Amino acid sequence: MSKRNSAAAKTAARERLRIEREREAKRAKVKRQIIVACSVVGVLATAGGIGYAVVQANKPGYWEDAAKAKLVAPANTSGKNGTTVVMGKASAKKTLVMYEDPRCPICASFEQTVGATVKSDYDAGKFKLQYVGATFLDDSLTGEGSKNALSALGAALNVSPEAFLEYKTALYSAKYHPEETEDKFKDDSYLIKVADTVSALKGNAKFQSAVKNGTYDRWALEMSKTFDKSGVSGTPTLKMDGKTLTGSDGKNAPMTVADFTTAVDAALKG
Repeated sequence: MSKRNSAAAKTAARERLRIEREREAKRAKVKRQIIVACSVVGVLATAGGIGYAVVQANKPGYWEDAAKAKLVAPANTSGKNGTTVVMGKASAKKTLVMYEDPRCPICASFEQTVGATVKSDYDAGKFKLQYVGATFLDDSLTGEGSKNALSALGAALNVSPEAFLEYKTALYSAKYHPEETEDKFKDDSYLIKVADTVSALKGNAKFQSAVKNGTYDRWALEMSKTFDKSGVSGTPTLKMDGKTLTGSDGKNAPMTVADFTTAVDAALKG
């Protein structure tokens, strides 16, 4: 090959290499532009999402509005805002105070294990029962099932103390009480379904209307405030004469029939 042809070949090779490098540079530039564009879109979407979340967080929600609604206290209540719920025979000298959250799984376990004994002692006139409802699990787990169920319990209490107690038992039953992370009680239809297992509430149009219309929502919030001010830190908590009843561990609520009976008998004598 002549020097001339060799030089021409080298020049052509260098030109091909230059063209390929230019193409690669253009592809890299386009790729960078796409990445930047996507990043901008992502940032805008994130910012938009955060902005929407902030707007939603600052937008008055249903329960915020309920807190300002007219207070309707159920029948069979007394005290400020109707948050004192005491039931039982007038002859009973002492009162067992029960602090419970509708979504509380330990409350459900207590009801399923000891509930029948509590009811039997109550029916026998050993003590009156005072109920203090809590809704703190809605805050810690997020949701509204505790508040909604407490409102429905108010609707049951408006029917009668017996309907209230039977409905509470049904809500805590193994069949109907959901996992605490599952917010089933937020649905009015589910609360009414459970209520249909209670004879006084089955097909009760007035009760169902109160649940659907949130008649006792404000009352439920006021009841929850009563719990918050009580100094009680967990549920279930049982008290008599201001003293907390505990099981054999000396710390927690009595979770067996034997422990409950021992604790109550001692409190009744005290």
